[in-house]
Order: sequence, then C-alpha cells, then structure tokens
Amino acid sequence: MRLKPKTASIVYYVSDIARTEAFYTATLGLDLARQEGAEPFWLSGQLENGLELIFFEMEAVRGTSPALVFTLDEGGIDDVVAGLAEQGVIMVTPVSEAPGGWSADFLDPDGFGIGLWQSGELPRSVK
Repeated sequence: MRLKPKTASIVYYVSDIARTEAFYTATLGLDLARQEGAEPFWLSGQLENGLELIFFEMEAVRGTSPALVFTLDEGGIDDVVAGLAEQGVIMVTPVSEAPGGWSADFLDPDGFGIGLWQSGELPRSVK
C-alpha cells in the first residue's frame, strides 16, 4: 500500500503541558482541547486552514520536536510501513500503540523524522 497523505498534524513534545496550554490559549488565542489517553492530558487544536497542532508532555531533544505526523484515513498502517521499508526507508519506530490508535516513525532522506498515525477504529492491514 502506498502512502498518499491527505491530512497532517504538527506534534510538539513539551516540558510543561499546563504552561504550554496557557501560552497557546491566552497569549496566541488558539482554541486547544484537553484530551485523555496520555498522562498527563494532552492538547489538540485545529487552525482555520485545517492544520492540527498537538502537544504532549514528554522529554524531547531539540531537533526531535516539533514533528510532522501524517494521518492515515483509510487504515492499513502495517501495509504502509511494510511498503516504506521495501523502498529502503529507514524506520525509526515500528507500528506501536499510540493515544487513540497506532503510530510509526521513519526518516526522510535528510534524516528528518516523519510520523504516521492511524485511528484504532481502522484496520491495521487492508490486504
């Protein structure tokens, strides 16, 4: 299965989720919603152009955050990851459980990390 992204999110790993929430909502005026599924809560919000911003509280090394994450709307994350590996793409994280679904990470030719995310309601394989 070939990856043909239709939507994407920018994911930030932050050191203090409450401080981040205050900054992005009060200072920048963004509407962020608290989400469950990671400890502590995580934040998500969508800009008018459809770009989604997601914030998780976790340790990050500068250069690994923010991260671009493509959403798979039709399922088949296992198939997409297998197809990328067959093309010689360097997989960093195999398909693993993520809040609300499944994720995997790989590198582009310059070593930039790219993530995939798929809802847990969709099939991991469509083959």
